[in-house]
Amino acid sequence: MKISVVGCGQCGGKVADAFNQLNNEALFYRRLEVITDVIAVNTDVADLDSLTSIKKDAGHRILIGSRKTGSHGVGKINEVGAELALRDGDKVIDAIRSSKHFHEADAFLFIAGVAGGTGSGSMPVIADIVKKRFKNKPIYALVVLPFEHEEKTDARTVYNSATCLKATDSVADAVFLVDNQRFIEKDSSLVNNMAAINRMIAAPFYDVLRAGEEKKSKHIGVRLLDAGDIIQTLGGWTVLGYGKSPLQRISLPFDWRRGYRKTSAETNRGLHAMDEAISNLSLQCSPEDSTSALYLLSAPAKEMSMNLVKELGEYMSEIAPKAIIRYGDYPSGGSELKITVVLSRLNRVSKVKDYYESMPDIVRDHQTRQRENDSRLKELVNASAVVPSLFGGNGD
Repeated sequence: MKISVVGCGQCGGKVADAFNQLNNEALFYRRLEVITDVIAVNTDVADLDSLTSIKKDAGHRILIGSRKTGSHGVGKINEVGAELALRDGDKVIDAIRSSKHFHEADAFLFIAGVAGGTGSGSMPVIADIVKKRFKNKPIYALVVLPFEHEEKTDARTVYNSATCLKATDSVADAVFLVDNQRFIEKDSSLVNNMAAINRMIAAPFYDVLRAGEEKKSKHIGVRLLDAGDIIQTLGGWTVLGYGKSPLQRISLPFDWRRGYRKTSAETNRGLHAMDEAISNLSLQCSPEDSTSALYLLSAPAKEMSMNLVKELGEYMSEIAPKAIIRYGDYPSGGSELKITVVLSRLNRVSKVKDYYESMPDIVRDHQTRQRENDSRLKELVNASAVVPSLFGGNGD
């Protein structure tokens, strides 16, 4: 499957940058292109300058709203981000149309952090514009939720998150939810932490996108997972996870049979990777709430058997009993057995519900503070009435 990626705002641009790096790796190691183009959209020129992988021309790093913001961002006010995206959205359309390989893309992936101003405001607006122009391609969104400390210390973070999630859900065919808090390493530096998180957000997409684009027969699975399977699986609120198990490379000359011990070890490695993928889901949720799912098994061909596929399928059916499950195998080589899991069409997402339910309190608190501020300012103005003016016409 090939996708066209658009990152909006600082967070969206950084994650899009990580996607571009993965595409470069696929080109280098396999001569495969899984991303037709990567575009970053921002109101802050410094954020665009900080990207390392996305092309530097104006067709790939797009600055919007510069007249209003002076190219310094929207100050976390996502209504302004939405307004500027609506005004300058044609810049993105022109960039998409000018891409040499745009016609090869099977879908769009829009990326943004929901807590900021530019990303949370502009992403759903730009996605809506693109959806109306290119009606035959699915629109997917990857939204990055804020850290816990951001939610606790800044009500605007929750406000932006709730409004962005509602708008995105109304536009996108599927919304990938990523909780920043699940990837954080407490002892790592801020720069290293964010770079690692961006990489971990993009990594689960790598094998899923590559599997259907392989050209060499030895890397094409018996059960190929391609764009059609992915498109049919994805819908509504979606999470994904990624797990792996190292492979033991010890091989004896007389070890030519698949004994019960070897078969058991192979199955255990697969189930361990599946457990890790489920525990590392991009957002904590119950697999039972998914009504559509897929998993991809990636490993050297000799490490994959019908018994392993059967065990993994039965395991998925147990943890997601209401889901229509699609699967594939990807003989990708390497020294690890990897499992990618996607749970889609979730009918219950506690995190999103919490954002929505907190909005009345946030709005009420904001209105209360605004009234108090207005009252105090009025008191200051009234107190200043006895002070002579320096702008009076009678002064010398």
